[in-house]
Amino acid sequence: MITASPVVLSILSAGYCRHPELLTLRGGSLRPVAFPAGYAVIRHPQFGPILFDTGYSSRFFQETAKLPAALYRHITPVVFMEEESAAHRLRQAGIAPEEVRLVVLSHFHADHIGGVRDFPQAEFIYLQKSYDAVRDLGPVKAVRAGFLPGLLPEDFLERSRPVNGASPKRPLPAGLPFSEGYDLLEDGSLLAVELSGHAAGMIGVFLSSGGHDYLLCADTVWSSRAFRENRRPHPAAGLIMSSRKEYALNFDRLCELHSGHPELRIVPSHCREALAAWGTGGVQ
Repeated sequence: MITASPVVLSILSAGYCRHPELLTLRGGSLRPVAFPAGYAVIRHPQFGPILFDTGYSSRFFQETAKLPAALYRHITPVVFMEEESAAHRLRQAGIAPEEVRLVVLSHFHADHIGGVRDFPQAEFIYLQKSYDAVRDLGPVKAVRAGFLPGLLPEDFLERSRPVNGASPKRPLPAGLPFSEGYDLLEDGSLLAVELSGHAAGMIGVFLSSGGHDYLLCADTVWSSRAFRENRRPHPAAGLIMSSRKEYALNFDRLCELHSGHPELRIVPSHCREALAAWGTGGVQ
């Protein structure tokens, strides 16, 4: 196992948006396709249910009702049903949202933080530079960065446990394109690596579950075909990236990781293929 302590993983989605495939995969179709807003529920033996992102919630539509945020809603049309929400899925499994004490945020785009207000007792773990990149943006720049500040609770900072260069780390196994990961729970079960490029300070998380190793890679790619076939997004996608250079670096790392470790389950947040293969449909 890549990590020291196994967990139980449920891979789910809450809503989806539609984009031409060409923007996310060079050589893809001009036809708009659905990109699920993926998230994960991690059942930890000590910390209980933990979320990795949240997907959308109905709050997205409230926050994008007026300009300039309404531009977000029109550029990326969203389809969402309340029964898909992370809070609803947890209730179906007999877990009250108040029982969730930790939410790991890969980055601050609206399709990843849409449901955080549904978890009033949770603390938030994220890379400090990820929040620093969006916290002081004005309304127009925030929309351009995919950030809707109203999705965050008023006491967000008080409930935050940001990760920075001084945070605990653990070495990762030799042969991986990452030498070490942030030890988010200080028990070796969730090891985060920086995957900046799509968004500043974005993180992915290595974990082990059910005898398999996983990398929840957030938006490093939009589909498994990208790293499997070494197909980058269309150059126009660079307009919404925080850094084309960092994106290229981490895209190459993902391709290397898949090539050297094909048994590793790499899970992009918006990949229908990964969701169909390893998604659970409910919280385990």
